[in-house]
Amino acid sequence: MLFISFVDQNYVGGQEMVGQRKKDLIYIITFLAVIFAVNILSSHFFTRFDFTSEKKYTLSPVTRNILNNLDDRVQVTVYLEGDDFPAGFKRLRSSTFDILSDFEAYSSNRLDFDFVNPMAGNEQTQQENYQMLMEKGIEPTNLNVTTENGNSQKIIFPAALVTYKGIQIPVKLLQTQNGVDPQQVLNNSIQNLEYAFSSTIKRATTGGRQRIGFTEGHGELTDLQLNDAMNSLADWSEVGRVDLATITFDGLDKLKLLVIAKPEKEFSEGEKYKIDYFVMNGGRILWAIDQVNAELDSLRGVVEHLAFPKKLNLDDMLFRYGARVNYDLIADLNSSRIPLNTGDVAGQPQIQLLPWLFYPVFIPVSSHPLVKNLDGIRSEFPSTIDLIKVDGVVGEVILSSSPYNRKFDVPTMLSLQMVEQEPDRKLFQGTVKAAGVLLEGEFPSVFRNRPIPSGITAPSVLPEKSKPGKMIVIADGDVFKNQVNVSDGSHYPLGFDRYTQEQYANKSLLLNAADYLMDDSGIIGLRNKEIKLRLLDKAKIRSEKTLWQAINLGLPLIMLIACGIFQHYFRIGKYAR
Repeated sequence: MLFISFVDQNYVGGQEMVGQRKKDLIYIITFLAVIFAVNILSSHFFTRFDFTSEKKYTLSPVTRNILNNLDDRVQVTVYLEGDDFPAGFKRLRSSTFDILSDFEAYSSNRLDFDFVNPMAGNEQTQQENYQMLMEKGIEPTNLNVTTENGNSQKIIFPAALVTYKGIQIPVKLLQTQNGVDPQQVLNNSIQNLEYAFSSTIKRATTGGRQRIGFTEGHGELTDLQLNDAMNSLADWSEVGRVDLATITFDGLDKLKLLVIAKPEKEFSEGEKYKIDYFVMNGGRILWAIDQVNAELDSLRGVVEHLAFPKKLNLDDMLFRYGARVNYDLIADLNSSRIPLNTGDVAGQPQIQLLPWLFYPVFIPVSSHPLVKNLDGIRSEFPSTIDLIKVDGVVGEVILSSSPYNRKFDVPTMLSLQMVEQEPDRKLFQGTVKAAGVLLEGEFPSVFRNRPIPSGITAPSVLPEKSKPGKMIVIADGDVFKNQVNVSDGSHYPLGFDRYTQEQYANKSLLLNAADYLMDDSGIIGLRNKEIKLRLLDKAKIRSEKTLWQAINLGLPLIMLIACGIFQHYFRIGKYAR
């Protein structure tokens, strides 16, 4: 009986072991089947899960829509490649790779990208690559690299090139912001990557290129002075000059954006009627006007020069739309410098760069995507702007002076001798002055209840309010003017100061403004994307260094010993029975 009982117990135990093995086998097979099914499904359906609070790894619906609608292959060549990059630039490169990987996935394999080192090869190859990239509008950056042998200068190209059906448009990856912590600049650049690539791809792939007209006939900036502005916009739109005196209403209907850049002569009522017609039908306008006649060249060689009001005949029109450009000048302690002859030494003129208070540098502080995280905007003799309350129109300041400013009402006398005088800071402590505004909404017609100007044949009646529209008013006619080399007639990039060799963000402002005014998809809203910069507190690291070293070394040992003691007593309790 005892033997039979012992055999029965062994038999039952064996049966239980076989049953457990069957369960384990079923679990393994089920697990493998689930993995196989997930792989099959993932090959047909693409998705991802983003657990970051700011949705850092999630593309916006606007971007996904652009990528889903690609009808041909897009090639993105990134020139942020090389050895000995600092940690910050490695992070920028990694973030660029990540976002382009997402773009590739959502494009149904219609987007390809690669990373190229333009400084690879021998010296001749490097020079050829350098020249080629400069011709494509890609500017280099000097990078200070620390090695074992000391510091060295390295030229890098933090940019990319988007190619679509023979169209090539550069993408600037690294933003520049004077006076901002380098870590924050890199973070802002990473935040801007989705917008930079999405907007560029949209410009390259948009069918039926929209038209932009720069007005002429009123002494506006010349083609040479607008060369870089017009060429930059021509990458993705049709750009030309428009004479309001001769253009037909059908011609206005074909325009999407009208740019009025520094007119000097008065607008006729007939020309104003055509502008109003354009606005009433949903057209967008970018105003860059001077209300004061003041030029630096007029001050050279004279003791004093009178700055006086211009007569453009636009006051009633701008007031009706919601803005008033005042007859004054802004002087600001935050200004750019101009070259001045400070004397002769051995018959040679001594040229120095000195601050000129009437050339303010506007540092955007608005969170609007038009100007968010932009570097300084260089201006020349700007005026102030007031927002006027108009029903159905919303206004917002996008450009303003620093708090250390002073307003000069005109007429007033100006002299280059002002640079020799130390500004009285008590006189430069006023409220911030607006110099650029954005207006959005349904604009009332300027010619409501007014007779139609002579010479206008059609249309006979304008609506009382416009279609939903937008316009930007900047109280500086030179903000979109590139400097010109008088010796050979060539032009410099927009925003580049040939005297100080500084690059300002005037071109970025122009491109952002054109994007915002001409595009209703909301793509510029991508510039509001924020990625939190989670940096370690260096002061706290120094003060608590020993504590955290002890915790990192001691805590794992304590946990290991505790686990060993627990396992020991657990085994005693389990097998003692």
